[in-house]
Amino acid sequence: MVFRVLTVAILGLHFAFVIYAVFGGFLAWRWPRAIWPHLAAGAWGFVVIGARLTCPLTYAEDWSRRQAGEAGLTRGFIDRYIEGVIYPERLATLMQVLAATAVVVSWVGFVAKQRRRPQRDGAATVPVTEGRPPRRRTGRS
Repeated sequence: MVFRVLTVAILGLHFAFVIYAVFGGFLAWRWPRAIWPHLAAGAWGFVVIGARLTCPLTYAEDWSRRQAGEAGLTRGFIDRYIEGVIYPERLATLMQVLAATAVVVSWVGFVAKQRRRPQRDGAATVPVTEGRPPRRRTGRS
């Protein structure tokens, strides 16, 4: 029972990682520091797909399934749970290109947003509020 729960947890983590690897770069548009973990996730995704490596989460799922008394995996995570399930196998290359495009667009958009963003030079800035005039100082503290 414990290993079946572990298998489900690994699957959930794997799905979350794949979604994050494809779309997580857009989080950096709002939270710029989020670009660093996404660069690592994106690089890992490109390496795994490009070099046809097996992800450690796939190894962990295989081990967990065997410990639960189930048959081990014969295919990788994407081959087993995404291709042929979410989209037809014949579209695998197109889907990889679309996923890579989403990653690159998120990174290019991040760089563009950073270039448009005013640089903080340590000077105090007055917050601008839309639709309201600035508060007048009354001299009271």
